[in-house]
Amino acid sequence: MPDSGKKRSSRRVLSVFVLAMLNVSIMASLRNLPLVASYGLTSIFFFVLVGIFFLIPSALVSAELATGWSKGGGVYIWVREALGDRWGFFAIWTQWIHSIPWYPVILSFAATTIAYVFNPDLATNKWFVVAVILVSFWAMTLLNYLGIETSSWFSTIGVILGTLLPGILIISLGCFWIFQGNPINTPIDASALLPDFKSIGDFTFLAGLFLAFAGLEVSAAHAREVKNPQKNYPRAIIFAAIITFTVFMLGSLAIAFVIPQGNISLAAGLMEAFAQFFSYYKLQWLLPLVGVLLIIGAAAEVNAWIAGPAKGLFATTSHGNLPPMFHKVNKRGVPTNLLLFQAIIVSFASLVILQLPTISAAFWILSAMTAQIYMLVYILMFISAIRLRYTKPHVPRAYKVPYGKKGIWFFSILGLMACVFVIALGFVPPAQINVGSLLFYELFLSIGLAIAIALPLIIHALRKPHWIIEVREIDKKQKI
Repeated sequence: MPDSGKKRSSRRVLSVFVLAMLNVSIMASLRNLPLVASYGLTSIFFFVLVGIFFLIPSALVSAELATGWSKGGGVYIWVREALGDRWGFFAIWTQWIHSIPWYPVILSFAATTIAYVFNPDLATNKWFVVAVILVSFWAMTLLNYLGIETSSWFSTIGVILGTLLPGILIISLGCFWIFQGNPINTPIDASALLPDFKSIGDFTFLAGLFLAFAGLEVSAAHAREVKNPQKNYPRAIIFAAIITFTVFMLGSLAIAFVIPQGNISLAAGLMEAFAQFFSYYKLQWLLPLVGVLLIIGAAAEVNAWIAGPAKGLFATTSHGNLPPMFHKVNKRGVPTNLLLFQAIIVSFASLVILQLPTISAAFWILSAMTAQIYMLVYILMFISAIRLRYTKPHVPRAYKVPYGKKGIWFFSILGLMACVFVIALGFVPPAQINVGSLLFYELFLSIGLAIAIALPLIIHALRKPHWIIEVREIDKKQKI
């Protein structure tokens, strides 16, 4: 008995710093730097806005839910407990499907980076970008067929080499640029801190900033492992927010210093900034090396996501929410049919790049769709948090949103307002780039959002009772 007690007490070993680093790893991605750089110094205003209305509410609410319902399943279990199986399935399906348009976004960043390493002219070649997306995504899907033990090492090393090192480098180059008195291509006076409220189109990229800080519901599962979570979890979130804001702010400003705001490419802007810095400092030989690191980082980020959301969806097959064919795994426990289905959908989604005038336009419209779909998950999460405070108040929670029921209402409403705002804002074409046909832009987002909403509800309504029986038979054969 004393030994088991020691084991239970030793579980809470995460420090504020460690948990903060986990959150930073989720939020910080160098692919977002060009998007932030397009706002120049005004991005500070937008960061504060995102922090107050989305980052803090989503972090606090997800921490309460994760420490109250700590079993595997995450948002699926939270929403299922509050709103029933149908909406639980809807939540996990949406969390999975939101990544489908995101994969071409991150891989288009990798494709333009590859182009800068070998042939910069290819950075604007849509066929080249699509080819890279298809080849790399299918290759990483096959890599994940080998199991988490084989693929996890690649993601771990890739994040260090492809995110942290280039991030520190771009910030250092930006600092040297200022200290040496070089010209700055973005306004840095006090008036530049506030946005121009004349056109809503100038705010559209704000939806991308909300997406950049999404995903904290994943790390919230670790909140119960923190010493004194009621105090230390919020501290970890604040710490992570400061670090991420600093990386985003300094890294994006470094890009804005050397590239005029109107000329920043959303997909290739980071490499363009590195190219200009290296050209000025006579370090052109470093560009291919940095390009390779960024490619590794992008591939590692995608690789880390390929199996994760699919496994979350796989968990619903045990409740008969998906056809039994998706319950099959290989000898390494990988849901191969789900990964195959995912790869096919991503392949079709990537073809939208061929329908838009520029790579940046495709990068944005897929980012907007990703943000809109992901906000649906958060809407259900905030609603569930409020409901569970009333329907299951006695469930022990290691962390609770402060100020009782007033607190859960206040932070959840802030989050809900942000989610609705992001979904609506996504339909506004950005003033910064040419998205081509307005009709195609609106139809693409509208149809994509409608499918994301309707498909899980249709699947759940059409599910068959015998699916659970067949799943159990599959478990016996596969010895799950």
